[in-house]
Amino acid sequence: MSRPRLKIERPDFGGPFPEHIAVIMDGNGRWAKGRGMLRVFGHKEGIGSVREITTECAKMGVKSLTLYAFSVENWKRPRQEVAFLMELLEQFLVDERPTLMDNNVRLRAIGRIDDLPEAALARLRETEEITAKNDGLLLRLALSYGARAEIADALKRFARDVAAGKVRESEIDDETLRRYLYDATTPDPDLLIRTSGELRISNFLLWQISYSEIYVAKECWPEFRRPQLLAALEDYAKRVRKFGGLVSDTPSASEARA
Repeated sequence: MSRPRLKIERPDFGGPFPEHIAVIMDGNGRWAKGRGMLRVFGHKEGIGSVREITTECAKMGVKSLTLYAFSVENWKRPRQEVAFLMELLEQFLVDERPTLMDNNVRLRAIGRIDDLPEAALARLRETEEITAKNDGLLLRLALSYGARAEIADALKRFARDVAAGKVRESEIDDETLRRYLYDATTPDPDLLIRTSGELRISNFLLWQISYSEIYVAKECWPEFRRPQLLAALEDYAKRVRKFGGLVSDTPSASEARA
């Protein structure tokens, strides 16, 4: 028996609506410290925000949501914290399967995925397979991800193809290089959200956010829920996206990606 289709209710703020939202989920440790708790409790509480924001985006008809879950630099954190984060990831990938399926969400990971522990990697591949036929929101988890690492990995693959004669110099442009990134098909983010009030990109999607609108929320990630998401969307609706041109000749987001 097939599941009922998810009812899409997109908020109307009288302006543009982002098709792809990317989020730097910052402030888990700060949230916990402010409450006299260990950092790990902030990470655990942040799972609730992941669940709520993913569900809300699915219900609003957002096409893609990319969450910065674990960076290549995060491996430098204390061993105990990293181990906890990997266990939390593994648990998330299993426990959230019903939510992903109920909301027609397809999960995909980007980054140096093979760096993950064997158990976490296995759960990730299982969840990707289980959700592969869902055709609603694409949830991308950036895991063991760094934008500079992505570009370096892309250039390695690119150089191999040049050496093999698969790519000619005359064919090289920005879209050629895009094909060598971790995900060459998902359109660039329209909106980049960072929580906890920090004004940094933190090595996230440097290539892809060239023309993304940026919204900084003062709330730490465990506090970022539906009301905060709506505030970000309302702010985005007021933006005028020029993509380097003038308002009169500005392409639509879909035309800019073409």
